[in-house]
Amino acid sequence: MPVTVITHETAATEVFSQGPLGYNRAMQIDEPHHPLTPYDLAGGEPAVRKLVNRFYDLMDEDPDYYGIRKLHPATLDGSREKLFKFLMGWLGGPPLYEQEFGHPRLRARHLPFAIASNERDQWMTCMTRAMADVGLDEKLRNRLVQSFFQTADWMRNTEG
Repeated sequence: MPVTVITHETAATEVFSQGPLGYNRAMQIDEPHHPLTPYDLAGGEPAVRKLVNRFYDLMDEDPDYYGIRKLHPATLDGSREKLFKFLMGWLGGPPLYEQEFGHPRLRARHLPFAIASNERDQWMTCMTRAMADVGLDEKLRNRLVQSFFQTADWMRNTEG
């Protein structure tokens, strides 16, 4: 696994490493007295909650995301909470999802749903828009888009 040591100046550009089975886990940035993670750079727990809420609000309200919305239950409360807990740890904060549910096993948990390129692209567009709407730093957004895309692409289980 490659690990990149970076400083505050480049903190939002190289902060992730590919983990086992495609599970991305945030890497702590090696800064002697000020370790930073994407979680820190985003603004911690309130920012993660705001991002997740905006993501699911967009999915629920914008017909452009109907393809992924229909894969979710009628109420998005459970989905919001699971994504929040997952992103908390994935971004380098407390591993809430793992503490409650164990290893995320993302691909296995998504296999019951037909996910093709269209669903991947809708998910990515919705998340990219949510990150911009909540005001995440542009460098951090760009790096997160790369990492999210790797994971979203890996979720595909259907041609198309």
